[in-house]
Amino acid sequence: MRTIEDLDVAGKRVLVRADLNVPLQDGKITDDGRIRASLPTINALREKGAKVIVCAHLGRPKGEVKPEFSLAPVAERLGGLLGTGVSFATDVVGESAQATASGLADGGVALLENLRFEAGETAKDDAERGAFADRLAALAEVYVGDGFGAVHRRHASVYDVPQRLPHAAGGLIVAEVQVLKKLTEDVERPYAVALGGSKVSDKLGVIDNLLGKADRILIGGGMVFTFLKAQGHEVGKSLLEEDQLDTVRDYLRRAEETGVEFVLPVDIVAATAFAADAEHGVVAADAIPADRLGLDIGPESGRLFAGRLQGTKTVFWNGPMGVFEMEPYSHGTRAVAQGLIDSGAFTVVGGGDSAAAVRTLGFDEGAFSHISTGGGASLEYLEGKTLPGLQALED
Repeated sequence: MRTIEDLDVAGKRVLVRADLNVPLQDGKITDDGRIRASLPTINALREKGAKVIVCAHLGRPKGEVKPEFSLAPVAERLGGLLGTGVSFATDVVGESAQATASGLADGGVALLENLRFEAGETAKDDAERGAFADRLAALAEVYVGDGFGAVHRRHASVYDVPQRLPHAAGGLIVAEVQVLKKLTEDVERPYAVALGGSKVSDKLGVIDNLLGKADRILIGGGMVFTFLKAQGHEVGKSLLEEDQLDTVRDYLRRAEETGVEFVLPVDIVAATAFAADAEHGVVAADAIPADRLGLDIGPESGRLFAGRLQGTKTVFWNGPMGVFEMEPYSHGTRAVAQGLIDSGAFTVVGGGDSAAAVRTLGFDEGAFSHISTGGGASLEYLEGKTLPGLQALED
């Protein structure tokens, strides 16, 4: 895989596919972590004299122009972080984009409007997607893929455009791949994996693959209730995927046969409703009242999970342990995050909600070995899948 060090970009228009899919509330960015992660590659290209045209998506406008998904606030924040003006194109490949791209000076930066305002970006039809990729590629002379959070998508800006231009991987993708190789090819043991989030079905492939690779798997979050139900326990009104019970029972059986330690919570914070001010309390994991729903792992489980991370050499964490956005149900996630820090291991936070939790709960990002910018991409890599965006950069 070529890097930007292998490219001659001086005076050339370089299209950078970044991941700027940041959370917005009332038009304001609430977490700029992904924007900050894109800065090193953009600055490296500027220093080499490139004319940098950044493209990215935001949300799921589904091929329609929706003002609430405009990248205009991102352009403003990007300019502030870069310390320079960022030209903003009000369309993706239209007149504004063409004029903005052609008007860039060496070292200048522009941002195109949301890629997903164009149906061709995500089209499953190769011809439709390819036609959009032709127009996008025509804006530049060189392509740099740096949006790791999108490399698992066969989208035009990720997969098709690099086939049309000289291309290389940006620094963020290079760093992400190096880290993921440490989790798959050159693992220091003991290797522990902490998985949370709402659904078992989101993690099926990664659990299946890790059963042959991890020494210890910790399960929390909403997905844990399917595991508890599979063991025959009452889970009340908690999130449950009935159709995954047999799959989960098979995972537990295989783990026992192969010597992989499955660690499940011993207590749960159960509430009368999905609300911060709902009546709630700690109950045993095998005794959740029928009229309550679990919204976090309990304090004893937090201590158990943190303890099982001690003595490890490698830890991968993906998915919060509870509804961390609500203070009463944030303590399990906090305990696991602190457990990663205290473990002294090589620690990887697998993007998405886990990365958001680190920042929301006030942890020092530098206390972790690596915080990924792509939750879904990280999981699919760990499943052993071929990621289209990486494949395109390797060709």
